[in-house]
Amino acid sequence: MKPLARTILITGASTGIGYGAAKQFVQKDYTVFGSVRAPADADRLRAELGEKFVPLLFDVTDAEAVQAAAQQLTDQLAGSGLGGLINNAGIAIGGPLQHQPMDVIRQHFEVNVLGALQVTQAFLPLLGARNDHPVQPGRIQMISSVNGQVAIPFMGAYVGSKFALEGLSHSLRRELALYGVRVVIVGPGAVKTPIWGKGTAIDAYKPTAYYPAMQGFLKQVQAAEGRGFSIDYLGERIVQIHETPNPRVRYAIVPQKLIGWTVPRLLPARTLDWVLGRLTGLRKPVD
Repeated sequence: MKPLARTILITGASTGIGYGAAKQFVQKDYTVFGSVRAPADADRLRAELGEKFVPLLFDVTDAEAVQAAAQQLTDQLAGSGLGGLINNAGIAIGGPLQHQPMDVIRQHFEVNVLGALQVTQAFLPLLGARNDHPVQPGRIQMISSVNGQVAIPFMGAYVGSKFALEGLSHSLRRELALYGVRVVIVGPGAVKTPIWGKGTAIDAYKPTAYYPAMQGFLKQVQAAEGRGFSIDYLGERIVQIHETPNPRVRYAIVPQKLIGWTVPRLLPARTLDWVLGRLTGLRKPVD
């Protein structure tokens, strides 16, 4: 059997889950190529993670930059292949869908869905979607979320993008079976990561009727973050999934899994509506 290349590409490697995964792969002696958008982040990560980390400067929404990075990596690997792709880059900006600006909503899909697919298309030849690939076909992990299957209020744009990413990933997995490239969905729950801190400004919605409920929701999100998994733990799990001979189709990595994942998916939709409404204050008062 051909060997599996010990090279990994991780998008969004500067912070959060991407950074945690990069650290863990480097510690296991993989060569990690990590996408960052700022030269300062490239310098910082190179200094922190050492020579096994190679920064690639591109934004997942920039088609030309993605293609240039794919060519750069093709040249650098000199005829070999890429062992894995971790599609991690993502954004999460809260807001009620009635009032959230459309350009913000579009941005979620541009980054979380189309960006992930754009990167996947560009690097698939290195992952083995071609004839006469020199090493074992690589693997793709799509970093989704518990909200890729459980919809919560005030995060509708993020939820919609993650639902879309999961559907896309299922189709992609079935198509890439032709080449033996595996596609795995990873759905974390609460994680101690700055992604939420970047998108929880709610003052713009102060004039709306949603503002009181959003204040309570933000407190719940912050409390959940405090109970969340560390980025190092998520990184370890991502490495384990990559190294599993026959990985599952989807992994739910959720703290307090019974109440945070199992029960919400088993409850009838109307019952979950009622529960979330009570928790957030979104239930319309009975006259």
